[in-house]
Amino acid sequence: MQQIRLCGSGGQGVITAAIILAEAAIMEGKESVQSQSYGPEARGGASKAEVIISEEFIYHPKVVTPDVVLALTQQAADKYSADLCDNGVLVIDEDLVPDSPEHPNVIKVPLTRLAVEGLGKDLFTNIVSLGLLVKVTGVVSFETIQKSVAKRVPPATIEKNMQALRIGFDALA
Repeated sequence: MQQIRLCGSGGQGVITAAIILAEAAIMEGKESVQSQSYGPEARGGASKAEVIISEEFIYHPKVVTPDVVLALTQQAADKYSADLCDNGVLVIDEDLVPDSPEHPNVIKVPLTRLAVEGLGKDLFTNIVSLGLLVKVTGVVSFETIQKSVAKRVPPATIEKNMQALRIGFDALA
């Protein structure tokens, strides 16, 4: 079982990314649940989405001790990474999380910068992050995440979203 938490601020697309990841797991015949919470602000407030993926039936639909935490802002990293399991992985946007929380396994990648440099917009940061998460966790195949993204994004943006996935996936050697 993998417990994954994606967090950032409203408008960064972490909830959409979590939904896409959960749907990809289901496409592969796995069990998956997804939950979310966010502040009352339309944009800029704290945002958290969680996904549990398992080969077995999931009895408790909430993440208790995440195996992976993706944090796209300093506030999110500070607020949502404290309960990360000891051998878990903290993935941070190194430009937006300058003070990484103490943890033995931290992966720092300039996710927003990669989206802007590669695709011209920070709008794709969530999909870049999703590509990286698939590489880090191996929880679903790259081909399946591509299919899941293609089903969820507007048709006119599919090509750019595929590029965003590849950028994130290739961000780690």
